[in-house]
Amino acid sequence: MLEVMLLYGSETGNAHYLAKELESRLTSAGHRVTFAAMDDMDRQHLPRVSYLIIITSTYGEGEPPDNALLFFDYLMGTQAPRLEETHYAVLGLGDLAYDNFCETAKNLDSRLEELGAVRIFPRTDCDVDFDTVFEDWVPKILAELKPHTSGTISIIPPSHDPEAMAGSEPAIRTPPFFSRIIDNVNLNGPSSTKITRHMTLSLPDSDLAFEPGDLVGIYPKNDTVLVEALITALHWDANSLVDIGSRQSSLKEALRELEITVITRPLLEKLTPFADPALTDLLRPERAAELKEYMRGRDLLDVVLDFPFHDAMATQIIPLLRAIPPRLYSIASSVLAFPGEVHLALRHVQYRAHGRERQGVCTTYCLREAAPGEHIAIFIKRNPQFKLPADPAAPLILIGPGTGVAPFRAFLQHRQQTGSTGKTWLFYGDRHLKTDFLYRADWLKWLKDGVLSRLDWAFSRDGDQKVYVQHRMAQHSRDLYAWLENGAYVYVCGDEKRMAPDVDAELRAIVAQAGGYQPEQVASYMENLQRQGRYVRDVY
Repeated sequence: MLEVMLLYGSETGNAHYLAKELESRLTSAGHRVTFAAMDDMDRQHLPRVSYLIIITSTYGEGEPPDNALLFFDYLMGTQAPRLEETHYAVLGLGDLAYDNFCETAKNLDSRLEELGAVRIFPRTDCDVDFDTVFEDWVPKILAELKPHTSGTISIIPPSHDPEAMAGSEPAIRTPPFFSRIIDNVNLNGPSSTKITRHMTLSLPDSDLAFEPGDLVGIYPKNDTVLVEALITALHWDANSLVDIGSRQSSLKEALRELEITVITRPLLEKLTPFADPALTDLLRPERAAELKEYMRGRDLLDVVLDFPFHDAMATQIIPLLRAIPPRLYSIASSVLAFPGEVHLALRHVQYRAHGRERQGVCTTYCLREAAPGEHIAIFIKRNPQFKLPADPAAPLILIGPGTGVAPFRAFLQHRQQTGSTGKTWLFYGDRHLKTDFLYRADWLKWLKDGVLSRLDWAFSRDGDQKVYVQHRMAQHSRDLYAWLENGAYVYVCGDEKRMAPDVDAELRAIVAQAGGYQPEQVASYMENLQRQGRYVRDVY
């Protein structure tokens, strides 16, 4: 029997679910397992860990998930210990559509090796269809552990209770629930440049349980206009039958369910036998930067038009395409306020690039086809990191521009229904007050009723200068710091590329200025907030 430290880093639950599954199988094989999020491990015990398995996703531009950030920074830093007595394995989760595929797993794997740890199995990376890779990986890990079962190692307890994270298994592994659409309305005003759909879905007689902070996954379909254009460009018969998974479908319907709006290097490599030789030339290593730029914002139709295909039959190309990954959206309602329903806020993505109009797959699907009375395939995804505090009297600071405000609507509905007494401060932002103030009536009513204590907004296009939520935070820095000192929990939801870093930088500036801290003290203050679960983000 071995004693194994099993750590995970998870943003929306997949890595956590796989880690729980591996924990079960390790235990069944006779091993004793200590299970924790990376940041919940007491780092001073790391050199005493003899068997370490890490399962982690990658977030944003190659960054660790929020519940792995502190551990990651420690391991990468100069204070990390030598680990010659540690045997390890790493499983990475990612999406090949992103440049920094499984970057966190890659960095952890190489750093552990640098620190002297012994790799018991090569790092394994999973694309969005991680199930198959995981099922192949687990028996190999169990087999590698068998030769070492004579060892005895003292168990290392995590610094926090790992079971507090239980219950995050994603329903992506179960058949989808076909939910009837009750309502699908535009939240923006008539003159707005944006379209944001408020969708109300019915959950009658379902066992789909959720809490504020959880997510709904939607299985979308590609726009028929794009599918038909692709079929025409390839000179295929839309009604011909092709195999998709374990069933047959018409080619047109198959392409509606397969990923054709995103291209990756592995896909392009598979397509080279059918395409103009210029595609093979583009894939040469010395043209990596040019390839990266080409793939940005282009789809399969672009590839077919730019590198004309020859003798490519649908039966040859279809098996090369992966299923469309489900899209995740924050739940905008509490089951206590709306039993038997779940509410979503979806902003329609549309833009022009490379000479063509482009649209988001799921938001276009929901805009054009998800009419009231229709059914869409969904599942519930637990989001264990993004939950209301256990103490109903704890103050909350909620920062959610645009559709990032959706989970906070669920938070306030829940607090109203449960009679929570904690103060709540919302920072909201968008373009125009008149047309883009999502759920305005709800916030103003809660402000009047005392469910919402403070409301500050920033509408960037209404003045001579652009004003964003971080500017409102700066204007109220002393009050915001006082809330932090009184135990407030900070929640951030929304854009991860610009908003989240700007908000984080402003929050650190406020702590430095109002608290009178030096940079290293600010870092320690923020780290403590994260360790206490008082600074959490759900960004995308």
